[in-house]
Amino acid sequence: MKATAEYDITGAPSRAPVYELTNVSKTYARNDVVALQDVSLTLKKGSFTAVIGSSGCGKSTLLKIMAGLIPPSKGRVILQNKAVTGPRRDIGMMFQQATLFPWKTAVENIVLPIEIRDGKAAAKLAMAKAHELLDVVGLKGFESVYPNELSGGMAQRTSICRMLITEPAVLLLDEPFSALDELSRDMMNMELQRICADQGATAFLVTHSIQEAVILSDEVVVMKPRPGRIAEVVEVDLVRPRTLDMMTTPKFGEIVDYIRGQLDKGEEM
Repeated sequence: MKATAEYDITGAPSRAPVYELTNVSKTYARNDVVALQDVSLTLKKGSFTAVIGSSGCGKSTLLKIMAGLIPPSKGRVILQNKAVTGPRRDIGMMFQQATLFPWKTAVENIVLPIEIRDGKAAAKLAMAKAHELLDVVGLKGFESVYPNELSGGMAQRTSICRMLITEPAVLLLDEPFSALDELSRDMMNMELQRICADQGATAFLVTHSIQEAVILSDEVVVMKPRPGRIAEVVEVDLVRPRTLDMMTTPKFGEIVDYIRGQLDKGEEM
């Protein structure tokens, strides 16, 4: 099992980093809690990284800092050679719930970020791209459907389109399929893998599921709690594209067991 803090997932060392975090720490002044301590990470273009750890290890705090929603107490956060000091156009975010507006159709929900940012005229011009994205996620023909007529998986696919419409440099995913049943979740994970590959996306996923982290990721960041810090970055050297059948293989089980062991060590510290 190989562990590395800066591993070129694609095997192409010439690819420049997209996202760089250097010695990032976060202390909440109101209760003097150290949520993160000296976290350093590098995400390469087109890579898929998952972060996993027990509750209280700082996963959500890390994601909020990367999204520019809260500032770090110290350290550097650089995206495409520019410091992240607040929400940005080149950061796509997807949450646990679809959070679609019920009075807007699927395609209207998708272009909403552009409407808010650039106005209705720009949103109208983006409609063609929104239709293309719906086709990519298998929702062609559902453009005019309202959220209450969509299944949970279909609503999350629409949310993926809304995230991609602005062509972000990085996708930040906060347990996007945790509310779905196991079968739907597995199917959506495979769909997410396909979309990221098709779009050449750089993705960062927060999850509580070791299996989900391994099946999707090129590397898994294992975090220790109190304060949140990186225990190890584990390479997932499974071939792509991944399939659900891989989850029954000895190699997959070995990686899952190894990560579980690292999490158990973190709990003991």
